Amino acid sequence: MTPGRRSSTFTRLLRHGFTDPSAAERLLDGPELAPVRNDPVLLEALGATADPDLALHGLVRLLEAQDGRTAHRELLDTLIAAKPLRDRLLGVLGASAALADHLARHPGDWRALVTYEPRDLHPGVEEFERGLAGATDPVSLRVAYRRCLLSIAARDVCGTTDVAETAAELADLATATLRAALALAQANAPEDAAACRLAVIAMGKCGGHELNYVSDVDVIFVAEAAEGATEAHALKSATRLASHLMRICSETTVEGSIWPVDANLRPEGRNGPLVRTLSSHLAYYQRWAKTWEFQALLKARPVAGDAELGRAYVDALEPMVWKAAERENFVADVQQMRRRVIANIPAAEIERELKLGPGGLRDVEFAVQLLQLVHGRTDQALRSGTTLDALQALAAGGYVGREDAARLDEAYRFLRSMEHRIQLYRLRRTHLVPTAEPDLRRLGRSLGLRTDPVADLNREWKRHTGVVRRLHEKLFYRPLLDAVAQLAPGEARLSPEAARERLVALGYADPAAALRHLEALASGVTRKAAIQRTLLPVLLGWFADSADPDAGLLNFRKVSDALGKTPWYLRLLRDEGAAAENLARVLSAGRLAPDLLMRAPEAVALLGDGDGGGLEPRGRAHLEQEILAAVGRAENAEQGVTAARGVRRRELFRTAAADIVGSYGTETSPAEADQGALVDRVGAAVSDLTAATLAGTLRAVVRDGWGDTLPTRFAIIGMGRFGGHELGYGSDADVVFVHEPQDGVDEHEAGAAANKVVAEMRRLLQLPSADPPLLIDADLRPEGKSGPLVRTLKSYEAYYRRWSLVWESQALLRAEPVAGDEELGRRFMELIDPLRYPRQGLGDEAVREIRRLKARMESERLPRGADPRLHTKLGPGGLSDVEWTVQLLQLRHGWHEPGLRTTRTREALAAARAAGLLSAEDAETLDEAWVLATRVRNAVMLVRGRAGDTFPTAPRELTAVGRYLGYGAGHAGDMLDAYRRTTRRARTVVEALFYGD
Repeated sequence: MTPGRRSSTFTRLLRHGFTDPSAAERLLDGPELAPVRNDPVLLEALGATADPDLALHGLVRLLEAQDGRTAHRELLDTLIAAKPLRDRLLGVLGASAALADHLARHPGDWRALVTYEPRDLHPGVEEFERGLAGATDPVSLRVAYRRCLLSIAARDVCGTTDVAETAAELADLATATLRAALALAQANAPEDAAACRLAVIAMGKCGGHELNYVSDVDVIFVAEAAEGATEAHALKSATRLASHLMRICSETTVEGSIWPVDANLRPEGRNGPLVRTLSSHLAYYQRWAKTWEFQALLKARPVAGDAELGRAYVDALEPMVWKAAERENFVADVQQMRRRVIANIPAAEIERELKLGPGGLRDVEFAVQLLQLVHGRTDQALRSGTTLDALQALAAGGYVGREDAARLDEAYRFLRSMEHRIQLYRLRRTHLVPTAEPDLRRLGRSLGLRTDPVADLNREWKRHTGVVRRLHEKLFYRPLLDAVAQLAPGEARLSPEAARERLVALGYADPAAALRHLEALASGVTRKAAIQRTLLPVLLGWFADSADPDAGLLNFRKVSDALGKTPWYLRLLRDEGAAAENLARVLSAGRLAPDLLMRAPEAVALLGDGDGGGLEPRGRAHLEQEILAAVGRAENAEQGVTAARGVRRRELFRTAAADIVGSYGTETSPAEADQGALVDRVGAAVSDLTAATLAGTLRAVVRDGWGDTLPTRFAIIGMGRFGGHELGYGSDADVVFVHEPQDGVDEHEAGAAANKVVAEMRRLLQLPSADPPLLIDADLRPEGKSGPLVRTLKSYEAYYRRWSLVWESQALLRAEPVAGDEELGRRFMELIDPLRYPRQGLGDEAVREIRRLKARMESERLPRGADPRLHTKLGPGGLSDVEWTVQLLQLRHGWHEPGLRTTRTREALAAARAAGLLSAEDAETLDEAWVLATRVRNAVMLVRGRAGDTFPTAPRELTAVGRYLGYGAGHAGDMLDAYRRTTRRARTVVEALFYGD
């Protein structure tokens, strides 16, 4: 061949899509294709395939395998003369290396593609049963199965059938195959066949008439005794038949396997019996079945064996399926299962997962099935096991917007087509998009993307997964808005009853009120209503993910009523990614944060990720600077303290919102894994805020009553949780007050001034207002409530020298200056250090006194009727146990171990561990219990809006506490068990360290 001739052929091959023209040219010039090498129809047909190189190679192998010259010539003549065969055969060879291998092993099977009658275009179960009828053993069944599969693949790659029709044909072929396998098993064991009636129920994609090329075929077996046989004998016989059927399909032979038969959807899964009677199935589903098991039954379809028994199985269980949506936590269970599926995908694969990844096939299937279960109770038109049919029925009934349904239908078809073509290549079970460029090129071309197959495929794939991601959850909520807004006359829409059903299924306790709120928010043609209609489908999903969706929606309406005409508010929610989700989490997590927000709704700006300051807590110096500046601008003390309290309310909201978002997590950021970090952030933020508020209040009172200079130096010493930087949302400010007369000022005058300052501070911080009060508690002062409210430094010195008790030394472990005269505060610390860190440690009598005090406190202060095991403060292993244990170590060893000289419990515990005063395991046990108990207290305040030391008893409030702590709906019992377990371990450590010798 001349160089010019070679160059011309080479160029033609490139133009027809060959990637290795040199190899293709050698094959075309070879003996197998010699008679037709110059025929233009062959090259055109090869160029039309997904992979021309693969198709040409497969064709040459098929020709080489022909038995003799006559068969070889027959194939070539038919190939050139019959366009249907040419398109089908080369189309399959260019898309599936596995079917090319089959044809090379069984070279006569190409004739299965010759016929082109109308009845061949859409075969059903009967046609496939005829195709398998000659199979007499597992090997011949595999050969016959592949021959039938060859015809399905040919229709698929040539576009004769669409993806839904292909999936239905694959399911029909699976049905015929199960029947053939059962017949082989029965023929092999006629005694077993005579002893029982066995029905095979298809589940999953086979049951739904939407099977993949390579997929597990999910089944459930149900059996009854034949006449004259006992139930026990019949079940054993049926189990042997079912096991044999599974092996016939699943085992690898010289012709490979067909597909695995998976019976794990049966009651009790792989731990349960393979075969049950119908009554046994019913008993299980009536008593033990979980929500996902009813969801799976949506696709149950009798396919093989005793048809009457199979129908009886479906008829008996169907009513239970359509009552599943009435189960408690129904939607939460289904959504949690979906999240768990995603969580189990390896991180390296999640972006390539067609089926299980975000925006994948499973998202569409879950959403459709959820809506079917909610509305199929009352609308039988929705009871289809096939995803696309069900989606169409949902749209026709107004349960899903028509445009949304059309876009999801398109996306689902594209993703299923990708899945089919990926599996067809090697006939392997996979849902991962390949990474190699040749594979992507073949995949893209097989889907009709010929200009730039790889780039076009990636773009279309991402576009469709993006559509699914945006729409799959909105499917629930957008029709609710369409039903109340009524902006598109003539469109099918949810009836009031269907809207109510959907809201109840989503966890709304008062669907009528929810619909009223939606109508108020979404109706009308204003810009506000239009933006809220866009936002609400997403917000409603986040509300439904909370413990109290009703409260979330009501609170959103309140915020929108207050801020809806403010341009920045709707822009914030629409344009700032985090703001809308943060707001939804905050509004539905409990009472405290929404109450704080409603008093000044403009604080919603903090929830954005722009210039509003975000949710990062502000430091004490920043807060103090802002509050003192506000006090300086005020006309009097009352105005100044009002300004300080306003800052405090805003910053409490910031802290609570950050805590909620960190505890719940968001779609882009998982929940904070370090529970201790969450506790420390709240404790530090609230303590800093309280200190800054007291500093501002002190400045306001002094300036109003005395001008620039008070007659006495004055300092506020934080005590308890305040001094320990461990305040919770509902904590009082435990303090003691110390003063020292200015030079030349009479002590009586100085004392009167100091007392007046304290009285005025307490009054102003508790005045009724829109801002939460700050209660000052000075009961930890010398002599407690019986002692003077304010003392001079000398008075403290005299008292501590003569009268100090061991409990007061213990209380002083948490003392830290928080406001007022810094020098006076420092001198107070110098005064008390020898008391709280005694040089000789504690004597035995002092230790016994601390233990007596602890025991008396537990017995006297625990509320009557409270469960001690669930009391976070005084219960075994709770806050008091851990703190007193740590404080006893500080009193005993603080003088010699500088690390113990801290007011913070967790820091002291870590220092004690570092000093070898307790084991790392014991320290971790105590730390875990203290953090958990603190988290529970914070949760109770966030949920109920008032402080509490025990878990709430109201189910919804208990669920909300659980959500804050990371427990899904329906797992409150697990939360309480975990709390008891954690504190029980801590109590064991406390008994050894605190009460031991």
